[in-house]
Amino acid sequence: MHKLQSKYRLIIYNDTTFAEVWHTRLSRLNVFTFFSSITLVVVAVVVLLIAFTPLRELIPGYPDSKTRRYIVQNARRLDSLEQKVRHWALYNDNLSRILSGEEPLNIEEMPDTTLELRYEAVMRSYFVEDSLFRRQVEEIELQQLTAPSSGSASLHFYPPVRGRVTSAFDPHRKRYGVGVETVAGGAVMAALDGVIVAASWTVENGYVINIQHTLNITTVYKNSKRLFKQVGEQVTAGEIIATSDAGLLLFEIWNSGTAVDPEQYIVF
Repeated sequence: MHKLQSKYRLIIYNDTTFAEVWHTRLSRLNVFTFFSSITLVVVAVVVLLIAFTPLRELIPGYPDSKTRRYIVQNARRLDSLEQKVRHWALYNDNLSRILSGEEPLNIEEMPDTTLELRYEAVMRSYFVEDSLFRRQVEEIELQQLTAPSSGSASLHFYPPVRGRVTSAFDPHRKRYGVGVETVAGGAVMAALDGVIVAASWTVENGYVINIQHTLNITTVYKNSKRLFKQVGEQVTAGEIIATSDAGLLLFEIWNSGTAVDPEQYIVF
């Protein structure tokens, strides 16, 4: 500490006359304090420039003004569409009430919410809705439904594809499964852990693959475009086994030789 406070004299001389021009007394502590203060000031100025000036747009990953403007414009357009949908819903509701002899509801002028849209508010809403959507998708993916079985053990099906069911289960019409409309060429996944017992091409249903599971459960995947597994291979639930053809998968579940309705156990 004594060395830090020891005084030193800094003198500037005229190189021609050797006359003293300026002098000051310094210590190591003074020099350290001076340069530390200069460093803090420079850091503060840089932070302020980045935070409150367009220089922040030069940071990689930060959206520029054009991108932010597009985000706000799209949010306003979406808000306008939602307003239109609400107006039409109220209009149709009142029309139904009038036709049924009921008194229509009063349609009040809706507030203009587009004026409240700002980039920061839009992005906050986006992150919240994105998190909720991710959580909803994860809950659907993790949904487990018990398969029919005579024993105490249970099986948990994994949806082979995601899509709209266009053909329902109807054994009286020889529909032993469901037809699920999905993306053409999309992935087809195994519903349960099991072993491939059949993988071939047929004239009626294109490529067909059968998987044998525990508790005498068999799943059948018809109308496939391409098969990725061969007879005898082990597969796990959710593993890609084929691709769909023309955007339609015919899926069946058989329990001890009896066809069961897949929609009772899987949410497509």
